[in-house]
Amino acid sequence: MDKKWIHILVILVFYQKIHSGAGEEKTVKEGEQVEIKCEPGKKGTLIVWFRVLDTSGMEFIGSYSTSGMRKPNIGAPSPSFSETKIAQHTLILKSFNKDKDVGIYSCASLIRGVELKFGQITRLVGEKVVVAPLVPTISTQLITKCTTATPCVCDSNNNQEEPGLSMFCTPIIMGPLVGGCGLLLLLLIIATVYCHKIRTRRCPHHYKRQPRTMPAGKQKNNRPV
Repeated sequence: MDKKWIHILVILVFYQKIHSGAGEEKTVKEGEQVEIKCEPGKKGTLIVWFRVLDTSGMEFIGSYSTSGMRKPNIGAPSPSFSETKIAQHTLILKSFNKDKDVGIYSCASLIRGVELKFGQITRLVGEKVVVAPLVPTISTQLITKCTTATPCVCDSNNNQEEPGLSMFCTPIIMGPLVGGCGLLLLLLIIATVYCHKIRTRRCPHHYKRQPRTMPAGKQKNNRPV
C-alpha cells in the first residue's frame, strides 16, 4: 500500500480510537529515557509507529517488518528514538523534552494491505515542577545588616552626670533646706524670749525677792554672848 494511503487510514482509525478514551498515561521527568510498549492484536506485513503531539499534530516515527527491520523507503530514523527493542514491540525515547515530546504514542499493524490493527495507546506528560516562592531580597539584606551590625558598647562615663549640672543642682536643693532650718531656729529664739517675758510679768516676786528685816530684839538675841 502507498505511504499516503497508510497515513490516511491511520488518521481516520486512530482518531476514532482516541475519542474512545483508551490509553495509558505516563508522567515523565525532563531528560528521562522512556520505553513505550505497543503490540498490535494481530500480526501483519508492516508495523507503523507514530505519535500525535500536543504542539505539532501527527508525526510518523517509522515503519518496520514483523522481525524489527526498518523499511528503507520510509525515511531516515529519528535521532530522538532508539530502535534496539522494536522486535520486542518497544520503542525507546532517548531523552524526554517537555516542550516537544508531550503527546500520544501508538503503533498499528497493516494486515493484508487493507486492514489496520492498532496497539495500546500511551500518553506522555511532563512532570510538574514545583517552583519555590521567591524570597524578597530586601528583607534578606535588612536581616543581614541587623545581625551583622557592631554591638553597642555602653561607656560607664556616659552614665555619670556632668559636673556643671551637679554643681548647679546642689545649691538649689541645699538653699531651701538651710533657709528652713534658719527660720525654725529664729522662731525658736523668738518663742523662748517671748515666753521668758510673759513669765517675768506674771511672777515678779521670784525675780525681785529682797531679804527680810528682822526686829532689833531678835537680832540681838541671835548674836553670840
